[in-house]
Amino acid sequence: MERLVKTRDDAPDGFFAAEAAGLAWLAAAGGVRVVEVLETAPTRIVLERVTPERPTAEAAERFGAGLAETHDAGAAAFGAPPPGWTGDIFIGRRSQPARPEPMWGAFYAAQRVEPFLDPAVAAGNLSASGAGIVRRACALLSAGAFDDDDGPARLHGDLWAGNVLWSAGGVVLIDPAAHGGHRETDLAMLALFGCPFLDRILAAYDTRHPLRPGWRERVPVHQLHPLAVHAAGHGPSYGDELVDAAERTLALG
Repeated sequence: MERLVKTRDDAPDGFFAAEAAGLAWLAAAGGVRVVEVLETAPTRIVLERVTPERPTAEAAERFGAGLAETHDAGAAAFGAPPPGWTGDIFIGRRSQPARPEPMWGAFYAAQRVEPFLDPAVAAGNLSASGAGIVRRACALLSAGAFDDDDGPARLHGDLWAGNVLWSAGGVVLIDPAAHGGHRETDLAMLALFGCPFLDRILAAYDTRHPLRPGWRERVPVHQLHPLAVHAAGHGPSYGDELVDAAERTLALG
């Protein structure tokens, strides 16, 4: 098996171990295939190398159905990290909390959106007034405006197109920020950054696990997290998009 070695000399404690734990947890769901972990160490992780292929509609449909199966495997609670893992998890190079909570909205606001607002303001990518709008949206989330009776899903947690590898055997997922969350969050991230055959993916997902009415209108709610992460370190355009998503979230409330 060909190997891919990822290294980071300044990796914080648990950086690669958290990635390995997330991959193992997602693999145990039996849905979408994830990259195999061959070795971990404090400053590196060794993975199988995935040979890329062109995306196809058939592979996209299998991905959509498989993602629904992965989500349906569930989690212990909203915010729960992979079993056996304690402490923060990581999205890209940034840490984020992974503390179990009984309600999705309170978890999402406090652990997925608010932690990135002060860094975004400090970086000059989000104005103080814009941050205020986002905090109003977080208050709405915390109050339970978007809570429902759907249990915690087993999320990839960083499901943008760059972490979706198309191979001869179908999609393989890499680089998770795996935790218990709302299934619509993974789907909203796919939509935010684009993915080949997205309509086919979503249709196959909906066939396997029908989505709740109004899910398309709630996409901005579930994009608050990735936009906040990007506003913290990738430029003011993401701060603008974050404020727009927050205003659209408030309009839904």
